[in-house]
Amino acid sequence: MELLDDKVRIWIESAKFVKPVPGVYVLYNRRKEPIYIGETDNLEKTFTKYVDSDFNGSECKQKTQSYQREFTDNPKERQLQLIKQFKSESGKLPVCNSEIELETH
Repeated sequence: MELLDDKVRIWIESAKFVKPVPGVYVLYNRRKEPIYIGETDNLEKTFTKYVDSDFNGSECKQKTQSYQREFTDNPKERQLQLIKQFKSESGKLPVCNSEIELETH
């Protein structure tokens, strides 16, 4: 299930070449299931940290095989939209997002 219009990219190969702009991203496991929907004010900084630290000990995110990303001026709001969309389609949250509390408007 692809959540963004962006093409699915192989994790390590292209993650180091992301622009330093705000955006959202979806991490996928080897079965191409979304495992994490994230947001950041600087995709390059976040992805570099993930690559350099191998997800800083997060066993859940270490299963990442591919990703999608989308540039946006309001990454937190877009992340919440994507999480709600995923939950409505699948009935659950992505496994690595389980601790995020969704804001209700």
